[in-house]
Amino acid sequence: MTKPLLEVRRLTIEAFQPETGWRKVVHDVSFDVFPGEVVALIGESGGGKTTIGLTALGYVRPGMRLAGGKVLFNGENILSFSQERLRLFRGASVAYVAQSASAALNPSITIGNQISEGIVQHGLMSAADAKRRTLELLKALSLPDPPHLAMRYPQETSGGQQQRVMTAMSLSCGPRLLVLDEPTTALDVTTQMQVLKTIKDALKEFDASAIYVSHDLAVVSQIATRILVLRNGRIVEAGDTFDVLERPSHEYTRALRAAVRKLPHVEDLPQQRTVARSEPSVSVKNVRATYDNPSIFRRGPAPADVLHGVSLDVYPGEVLAVVGESGSGKSTLARVIAGLHSAREGKVLFRGQAVSSRASRRSKECLKSVQIVFQSPEQALNPRATVAQAIGRPLAFYFGMSRSDRRRRVEELLEMVGIPPEYADKYPKEMSGGERQRVAIARALAAEPSVIICDEFLSALDTIVAAQIVDLMKSLRDRLGTAYIFISHDLATVADIADRVAVMQHGRVVELAAIGEVFGARRHQYTAELIRSVPEMRLGWLESALSGVAGT
Repeated sequence: MTKPLLEVRRLTIEAFQPETGWRKVVHDVSFDVFPGEVVALIGESGGGKTTIGLTALGYVRPGMRLAGGKVLFNGENILSFSQERLRLFRGASVAYVAQSASAALNPSITIGNQISEGIVQHGLMSAADAKRRTLELLKALSLPDPPHLAMRYPQETSGGQQQRVMTAMSLSCGPRLLVLDEPTTALDVTTQMQVLKTIKDALKEFDASAIYVSHDLAVVSQIATRILVLRNGRIVEAGDTFDVLERPSHEYTRALRAAVRKLPHVEDLPQQRTVARSEPSVSVKNVRATYDNPSIFRRGPAPADVLHGVSLDVYPGEVLAVVGESGSGKSTLARVIAGLHSAREGKVLFRGQAVSSRASRRSKECLKSVQIVFQSPEQALNPRATVAQAIGRPLAFYFGMSRSDRRRRVEELLEMVGIPPEYADKYPKEMSGGERQRVAIARALAAEPSVIICDEFLSALDTIVAAQIVDLMKSLRDRLGTAYIFISHDLATVADIADRVAVMQHGRVVELAAIGEVFGARRHQYTAELIRSVPEMRLGWLESALSGVAGT
């Protein structure tokens, strides 16, 4: 009988809470990972998925401690390894793809050097061979122009491209086990298919196994051999992928499945809302922009434009979705509107008045009225500030609230986004990725803005919490007339919430139409390709989609 590659035995992990002391966050968890197997950990944000996955690297997060159990890799307990042994173990035997590549990649080292460094350090190849291997991996992961991309710095690429770079880095040394923490969260649907296929092929090529942490059941159904459903640090259901997804036995698994949004047929789309076309809340006029060059010492031609003459309007109470492939310019457009990235040409107007391209030069009223929620809460939240301080700052700056009033409002906002009020005294490192994202959403809501830019802000949330946040967005839109620029690759959610959709490709808006037209027969060829690429929660969909069968 085949022996497990990884054996997790009665794993128990505790986290320290200032108000209560040590408490269990992972409770007596046991499971195996066999060679060539992909075991998915799914469940709510804060359920312990990433905490468990990290123990396969011999790592326990700061503020947590091992309270019991073992993690055996080829029969050896890695939780007892020395730091030197762990350094050799990580990369060569086990590798990690973080949920937030932008926070994990080194901004001062080029992409090519970051990938090839591990290959050379582990003595697997010469520098020249490592360079060739790096370019092969970048090409395999469908990244554009690998030789040029390898010379870029991470901040000169999109979030989706950064995630694929991290995936390439994890595969570079041919590890036996991959810990994949939401590896396709930041990717558009077309790229997601290619990356999933690449991961599956790499696991087969290297006879490797994987722990796949995710809240996306459609993605899990394409890659996982078995599924473990986690809630509050406990395994509530485990089984083969088909059985768990098609015949769930636990009520929580059934709730997760029921929360999955599906692409509607055009006749099932929500009834088109009437949005008053008065003065736009925000307008973008013929904006051109490029990536900032992070070093004045680096020679070479001026970088090409990322945005090519983009124009659009957003009206009060409207949800304008912006969709498109990774690197199409969606996030750059968001940063230009928010004043965080200067346009090379064109202008941004707020209520009909042109505003500075820099947020530092905009009026207090403009700053208050246009808020942004970033894709990566790790970079958006100050690690040295508590939740109360992070959310309280806009309350003090824009409204001059007293400390006691700020505290009451902070707790109200936390409850609005599904976070317990006692989290107000936590630091970001003490929370899960999904919990941090909900804090970032609460901070944006604190300013009571007229426009909220949502840059893939639901990607870190499990399906149940994401559905709650979408309902909250709708409520604020209907009650307060809040407008949203909703940047997303989740077309099912776009279909549920958007009034109009701007489809971007290669830095241009190739289609701008009402939701019914975009999901109906009248749509651009590229839009149709995006819709055909939305994953379905059925086994074998990935292979059929890549072969051109899906959607026909």
